[in-house]
Amino acid sequence: MAKHGKKYNDALDKIDRMKRYSPREALELAKETSYVNFDETVELHARLGVDPRHADQIVRDVVVLPHGLGKTVRVLVFAQGEDAARAREAGADYVADGDDLIEKIEEGWLEFDVALSTPSMMSKVGRLGPVLGPRGLMPNPKAGTMVPGDDLPRVIEESKAGRIEYRVDKTSNVHAPIGKVSFSVDKLYDNMASFMESLLINRPAATKGSFFRKIVVSTSMGPGINVDISQAKEMQEG
Repeated sequence: MAKHGKKYNDALDKIDRMKRYSPREALELAKETSYVNFDETVELHARLGVDPRHADQIVRDVVVLPHGLGKTVRVLVFAQGEDAARAREAGADYVADGDDLIEKIEEGWLEFDVALSTPSMMSKVGRLGPVLGPRGLMPNPKAGTMVPGDDLPRVIEESKAGRIEYRVDKTSNVHAPIGKVSFSVDKLYDNMASFMESLLINRPAATKGSFFRKIVVSTSMGPGINVDISQAKEMQEG
């Protein structure tokens, strides 16, 4: 078992490991127990009652958080011609409209957080699969990152505002950032509610029994705080 420092253990002492906190209580406690000298990310982790080995039980989607993520998101767009011009006008940080930037990425350049592509560019982008795929940056239609040129302005704006992609992993867990410690509890609550609503909307029809098995809130460096599942499921209603 990994050993933790005194500050981590002090934070852990403030958390009742047997209690299931309300969403608001959990977020307040996450802010209170943050002990590092930088603005940590607040994260939500959910264990789902799905079997990701079956294609009809994969949970994935894109959600736009109402208050964003509290960080600058660098967007790269693979597009040519009018689509490239449209991407630049919409505020894309980088536009790859030829082979130069593609070759630069093949050599290891990854100074961007989101990669978008128009369908016509995917024949060129495909060769970047070994580089972008493992990092979750490969554009694809299921993630909403392969988009027609007309949709580029909207998707670029959403990406910069707090658009996140999530997907259940092989251990049936979903992980997502929902803001920063510096956010107010109200903003974190709104972001968490939007994410929970997206999960519920995307519950697979093939799921049997309880969809949520465990929900935990934490900061990127802090201990987990267990959340009351029944209250978390009702967040979007309040």
